[in-house]
Amino acid sequence: MARSMPSEQVQLLIAGYVLGELEPEEAAEFEQLLQRDPAIAQEIAEMQKVLEVSHGIEETPPPAHLREAILTAYAAEQVPPIQAAPAPQRRRLQRISWSRWAGGVAAAALIVGLGINNYRLWRQVQTLEATTSPASIVTYSLTGGQPTQTASVSLTVNPNTLEAELLAQNLPPLPPGKVYALWTVLPENAPVTVDDKSAVLTETFSVDPAGKVVHRFTVPPIYRSQELIRRVAISVEDAAAPQAHRGTPILSTKL
Repeated sequence: MARSMPSEQVQLLIAGYVLGELEPEEAAEFEQLLQRDPAIAQEIAEMQKVLEVSHGIEETPPPAHLREAILTAYAAEQVPPIQAAPAPQRRRLQRISWSRWAGGVAAAALIVGLGINNYRLWRQVQTLEATTSPASIVTYSLTGGQPTQTASVSLTVNPNTLEAELLAQNLPPLPPGKVYALWTVLPENAPVTVDDKSAVLTETFSVDPAGKVVHRFTVPPIYRSQELIRRVAISVEDAAAPQAHRGTPILSTKL
């Protein structure tokens, strides 16, 4: 046997193959593994048979290039038939055979069920890791001049989940009736509705007396298309109608 990966990973690949849920890259990896270790074909056949018997699931036909290898490996593993027992012992042997067969199927079904559940859990973890991978996080740094020269504002966005966090420091507290407005500036041909300044009101926020805030919110779907975002800016607007966009940017990302 020439396996070069942990047995648990091999079982996950086998479960994924039987369920027909392998990605193209995983299928290619599985085929290479099968070429190195033809005994895996026997494990595939056994898992498909157990699924069919214990769960009533139709057997998944293997691809043409795997079918012959699977059948050959399965045939090589078959045990020669046992000679018929004398008549007085036949009923007893039938009871023993049935008991062993039922027990074997139950145990195999449990193993297969755990393998498939682990495979599906593994898939969910992979998906979760993909949506929270640091590589997918985008950070926008906003700077400005007077009176916000010492201000520091960053916007961190996960384009997959659209979850965002705004971190501000040293922003001047605003008088009553005013709020900070976060704008997303887009090109003229962007597939969303923008105002006369080519901007979309993304969020409003305030800061504490020390000029700080950590604000979490959800950004619009346009953030899934990073190439369409020209600039992110902050202005001071009327709290009653921030969408009027009467203020000028006091902080923004670089063009």
